[in-house]
Amino acid sequence: MGALALLNGLFRRHVGGAQRPPFHDIDATYPSLRVLDRNHAVIREELLAVLSDQERIPRYHEISRAETYISGTVDPGKSWRVFMLAHVNGGIPTNQARCPRTSALLGQIPGLLQAFFSILDPGKSIPAHDGPYLGYLRYHLALLVPRVDPPSMRVKDQVHTWQEGRSILFDDSWNHQVYNTSPERRVVLIVDVLRPMAWPFHAVNWLVTRVIARHSEEVREILANVNRYAGRG
Repeated sequence: MGALALLNGLFRRHVGGAQRPPFHDIDATYPSLRVLDRNHAVIREELLAVLSDQERIPRYHEISRAETYISGTVDPGKSWRVFMLAHVNGGIPTNQARCPRTSALLGQIPGLLQAFFSILDPGKSIPAHDGPYLGYLRYHLALLVPRVDPPSMRVKDQVHTWQEGRSILFDDSWNHQVYNTSPERRVVLIVDVLRPMAWPFHAVNWLVTRVIARHSEEVREILANVNRYAGRG
């Protein structure tokens, strides 16, 4: 059993095991994320400028081969694109320059691990999968949601349908998938944050994320590819 699997087992017991909730109350769990909700209009405005050149935004599996299954196997003729803004190793300067106000807001979030615009083509679904690490929670702020047949996401045994301007915080380590037959694209801002845990679990989690950031081959691949795409004219 690998080190990550051992840590997941340790953390799982600490946060409630099979009884841990799939969705979390943002105000009770991570209230600092509300600064993004309050500035939804600002973030959406910068997103729309980015989308004016959507074809230059890479598909998820083009920046990370590990995401090929969830990004490139279901509806392969359609795209799941990601516009990366921040990572635990730091920001993506070229992309942040295109979204300066959003980037400044993200800088106010303690424990931020990564942030990106997640852009689904019309009719692009995401197959069932589990997040690899239990040490983070994932936030979605809905920025563009089709009015006709809006897409939804199942997390464990609960289903959420996105609504523009509304946000959710969920446990990405639960099995989850996206159902999307809508005729328009769906865009959310995704922000991963350190899962709140008591001492010493918090300290272990903080250290592990820094070790992964510095030494993971997958992280290096993602950052290299993101910067390569961001540097295109």
